[in-house]
Amino acid sequence: MHNYDDIINIKHFEPKHKRMSIYNRSSQFAPFAALDGFSDEIEETTRITEKKIILDNEEKEKINNILLNLDKNKEIKIKYFVKDLKKDGGSYKEIKSYIKKIDYINKKITLINNMKISIYDVISIKIE
Repeated sequence: MHNYDDIINIKHFEPKHKRMSIYNRSSQFAPFAALDGFSDEIEETTRITEKKIILDNEEKEKINNILLNLDKNKEIKIKYFVKDLKKDGGSYKEIKSYIKKIDYINKKITLINNMKISIYDVISIKIE
């Protein structure tokens, strides 16, 4: 007689209740987070932001001249600073678009998609 000959052909036990899904079974073994949101706070703390570049008067004048002499039918590439809502600093974005309106009183550029950019946040404009 070999090992397990007495049980090898026994029918597998099937419970009378519905089996738990694999997803629910696996969630039993998920790590326990003792502090809710702690991992999010750590991630936020390690996120790096950039400092805003302060342009000198010559660079500001160059941007101003481009805006004053701009043909609104030409596409531009504009690089601008976006302030971070949670930390000091922010990030730089670049967009290609057409200018819809320049508001010199409120110092805002309105693009064709109605996005508004402060003239103070612009660090470069290139005509495409």
